[in-house]
Amino acid sequence: MSLFRDDGIVLRTQKLGEADRIITLLTRGHGRVRAVARGVRRTKSKFGARLEPFSHVDVQFFAKGSELVGRGLPLCTQSETIAPYGGGIVTDYARYTAGTAMLETAERFTDHEGEPAVQQYLLLVGALRTLARGEHAPHLVLDAFLLRSLAVNGYAPSFTDCAKCGMPGPNRFFSVASGGSVCGDCRVPGSVVPSPQALELLGALLTGDWETADACEARYVREGSGLVSAYLHWHMERGLRSLRYVEK
Repeated sequence: MSLFRDDGIVLRTQKLGEADRIITLLTRGHGRVRAVARGVRRTKSKFGARLEPFSHVDVQFFAKGSELVGRGLPLCTQSETIAPYGGGIVTDYARYTAGTAMLETAERFTDHEGEPAVQQYLLLVGALRTLARGEHAPHLVLDAFLLRSLAVNGYAPSFTDCAKCGMPGPNRFFSVASGGSVCGDCRVPGSVVPSPQALELLGALLTGDWETADACEARYVREGSGLVSAYLHWHMERGLRSLRYVEK
């Protein structure tokens, strides 16, 4: 029997029995973890209020074996709030839908429980902090998070140089199957011809150039979001359920 302590973001919760919940978290040191939180659905439980989606928490786990992730689910025995990001997210529809898509993305990219995913964890913490503070438009924050999540998981798209031969850009065509922008010689069936402004926006979101991103016209933002969604769908092999509700 062992005790573990870690900090993490609550991704989702599931009812268990009459008063318990299964809490899914993305933690700093142990990656994605599912744990049982007993009694948190009782109305007098202050513990349960800390374990809601979007919450950044310091959690103590109790596991039967020497590893946190084993045959059975560990118990979540203690929780302290680090940052209640949900308070700045759930009251606004655009922020809430964008945030929900972020949580689903983080869970999908960490499909092996117990494997550390520090970069994905730090990306999620930063994105939720930015979203909760309202520093940028929610759909821009979401697209930036999706692009960077793809990048840290080995699927970084190219928005300038040719993704196949490396020909310096900007290049006219874009292919999700080829990895982004492609030149005329490397163009494959199914390639599209996005506007230069949309590609510039996506490059800015990937690199964190918020001055360029915030100044982009709405039509190019919508076009860029379509490319991000298509690229994400291709590499995840199926789309995000929550993405259809995101307010554009």
